[in-house]
Amino acid sequence: MHHMTLAEIARGLADKKFSSEELTKALLARIAQLDPQLNSFISLTEELALGQAKAADARRAGGESGALLGAPIAHKDLFCTQGIRTSCGSKMLDNFKAPYDATVVAKLAAAGTVTLGKTNMDEFAMGSANESSHYGAVKNPWNLKHVPGGSSGGSAAAVAARLLPAATATDTGGSIRQPAAFTNLTGLKPTYGRVSRWGMIAYASSLDQGGPLARTAEDCAILLQGMAGFDPNDSTSIDEPVPDYSASLNGSLQGLRIGVPKEYFGAGLDPRIADLVQNSIKELEKLGAIIKEISLPNMQHAIPAYYVIAPAEASSNLSRFDGVRFGYRCENPQNLVDLYKRSRGEGFGAEVQRRIMVGTYALSAGYYDAYYLKAQKIRRLVKNDFMAAFNEVDIILGPTTPNPAWKLGAKNSDPIAEYLEDVYTITANLAGLPGLSMPAGFVDGLPVGVQLLAPYFQEGRLLNVAHQYQLNTDWHTRTPTGF
Repeated sequence: MHHMTLAEIARGLADKKFSSEELTKALLARIAQLDPQLNSFISLTEELALGQAKAADARRAGGESGALLGAPIAHKDLFCTQGIRTSCGSKMLDNFKAPYDATVVAKLAAAGTVTLGKTNMDEFAMGSANESSHYGAVKNPWNLKHVPGGSSGGSAAAVAARLLPAATATDTGGSIRQPAAFTNLTGLKPTYGRVSRWGMIAYASSLDQGGPLARTAEDCAILLQGMAGFDPNDSTSIDEPVPDYSASLNGSLQGLRIGVPKEYFGAGLDPRIADLVQNSIKELEKLGAIIKEISLPNMQHAIPAYYVIAPAEASSNLSRFDGVRFGYRCENPQNLVDLYKRSRGEGFGAEVQRRIMVGTYALSAGYYDAYYLKAQKIRRLVKNDFMAAFNEVDIILGPTTPNPAWKLGAKNSDPIAEYLEDVYTITANLAGLPGLSMPAGFVDGLPVGVQLLAPYFQEGRLLNVAHQYQLNTDWHTRTPTGF
């Protein structure tokens, strides 16, 4: 049963081939057996899962139906879950049990999903490798000596290893799409505001966005359907109708205009990945797409702008973790200042401290205009480049990452090298655009992804293109050895 996709599970439950309870027990046993190799989960929620599975079976017996009714998933451990530890991969929140459910968690629970647990992640979602977690690094099931990508590496590794069919994730600068590329999954970052951020512990509020990680575009469509929608609790949520994403999967690609930015194929791109991108382009051309070279001239400025804006917002968001109200508190503080300093110094890891300091510096008096304000101006230029490009093409295609997954620890001493791995994904977050990564082949036995970007609220178009591509290729069906 562990090889079934969400869509296959929905059909199996509808046809009474198995119950949600049977499926849940099988997957929990598989997690117990295999996850020690991967470290993809922080918390397992067996009791909750079995209760939800029994309830889902009862709802089906009563005549209810739905693609997510009885489907097992997991949540990235920054989505608040009532009464369950929500750690954000940190020592700071190791003892925090959320008093409420995040909107995403509540919506998916109402749709009938079964929560198997909370997945491992980079501390406060800061990282591209899932090595900064307080609970240890996550391993890539394709090669246990390599990273799975971050910050949603736990969700990605668990789905890739067939521990469960799909999981929630978040994307601030590529944290859904990059792990999807590294683990041979399909991952979708929706338009900013499409999925509620209420109850999602913030890293950088103007960039964070929740989305689905699954093996296929069809499964991403199913999970996004349950996650998307307006939320009055979230001031950044957009009151825009949610289309039926599954209904648009089978549309023809005839005449679809695909833009390929020339800036994507510079010196930093592994030539083997460039070849796989070209192969994907040829496959889409066979399906009727029209390819056009375009330019995104301000792409070169995206990484420095991002690494001013995101740390600045992080320094503000993480100021609430002070050892007073909730979270980690140092022992025997001498006074209030000592409480603040030691609680934060002991509770935050090195990467989080680095980004807080960078962000605080960029926002400080005398430097705000030189750094933060200038970065926001670059952000507008990046958005303008995309708006101009989408006047000429329907979607944009390129590599998801410049390199395949690197070895664990290989970039720990050089954080800048790790930051550069986000060069193709960051721009979508700066502009608020939807982006999707889909499997496109392998380099040295490690998966490689191709990224698709679309205009605002065109997630359906991305899913349509990816689904048609997956009907004509089999990269997404490959399974890591041993799983």
